[in-house]
Amino acid sequence: MHKFSQYDDYIYVNLVNTLRVELLQREIESQLIKALRPNKAVLLLGPRRVGKTVMLKKIASEQSGSTLFLNGEDQDTIDILERRSIQNYRTLLNEYSLLVVDEAQKIPDIGLKLKLIVDEIDHIKVIASGSSAFDINNQTGEPLTGRKTTFRLFPFSENELSKLENPVEQRGNLRERLVFGNYPELTYLTGRNAKEKYLRELLESYLLKDILAFDEIRMSDKIFSLLRLIAYQIGQDISYTEIGRQLGMSKNTVESYLDILEKVFILYRVGSFSSNLRKEVAKAKRWYFYDNGVRNAIISNYSPIDLRNDVGQLWENYVVAERAKFLRYREIYSETYFWRTYDQQEIDWIESKNGQLDAYEIKWSNKKKFRVPVAWRKAYPESTFEVISPDNFLGWVKPE
Repeated sequence: MHKFSQYDDYIYVNLVNTLRVELLQREIESQLIKALRPNKAVLLLGPRRVGKTVMLKKIASEQSGSTLFLNGEDQDTIDILERRSIQNYRTLLNEYSLLVVDEAQKIPDIGLKLKLIVDEIDHIKVIASGSSAFDINNQTGEPLTGRKTTFRLFPFSENELSKLENPVEQRGNLRERLVFGNYPELTYLTGRNAKEKYLRELLESYLLKDILAFDEIRMSDKIFSLLRLIAYQIGQDISYTEIGRQLGMSKNTVESYLDILEKVFILYRVGSFSSNLRKEVAKAKRWYFYDNGVRNAIISNYSPIDLRNDVGQLWENYVVAERAKFLRYREIYSETYFWRTYDQQEIDWIESKNGQLDAYEIKWSNKKKFRVPVAWRKAYPESTFEVISPDNFLGWVKPE
């Protein structure tokens, strides 16, 4: 009889945790399935390693008909789609009810090819995924006008993690997520060394590789330096001129690179709110990372929360990223901003929808009571105001 060792237990637990993660229903999964119908394409965008392929395989396995699953990074896939003709695609797809094209941005003229498929093959449903919003949208945007529904997938949200953890575990694991972030594979890695190694490889082998694939990148050595500067300025106004001076490139180049970093889902831009009052800062920008683990990998700092002097920045970045996911997944179309005056009164997060303003101040510690800034209260007396701390955070980023 086999005697189970501690190593066997580790392997078993790891396999169980991996299976739980892969079977987890993502927040957008049901919406994506509802959008599947003939003569329409569904686009799934998001950074690498957030679980797009896993989710697509899960959806395909649950469909009643047969699925053709293609990978755009495979040369055979490129070859069989190369001849853009109705007859070619009818022959290819005759026996299938669902076509899934993963990493679709790697296929030349994929937008025109998908357009021909959805226009001419009445029975087929189509999903195309891509790790680069910039690339796949450029190729599919115009050809698929009126023929597509677009979804975005991000690292795990707190709402998704609540399906893997009970409330006590979720609250306890929050401090670790501020350091290592929410990429799915991290949820079943044990030990700080394994998580650090994963994040380093994610950054070097996947995320930066996607960035450097763009023709617009003329000074690749500057990208990492730019990301480091942004990482140290979470929650602060960003001066493109000052960053350009530090990196030895023009203001316009800085803006162009930041735009690409946003389109490959590494950074998230927030503009300043102003109703043109004299004291309000009207044109400033702040930048946040979609994932705390990526931010900390950029600066090579994985120290525990209690040993850090940037916990306020980590908390603000995490809250902003989670709220952005919540709004996107719940299809809540609020305009989001920060607010600041020239005399340094400020609020971290403003949401504007249908004329209603909701203001939120993000604080790691709520021991000191924070009062709404006088200038805000006078200018927008009908607005709401709330402090978001670890005590009430989960209620703000999970549906009721």
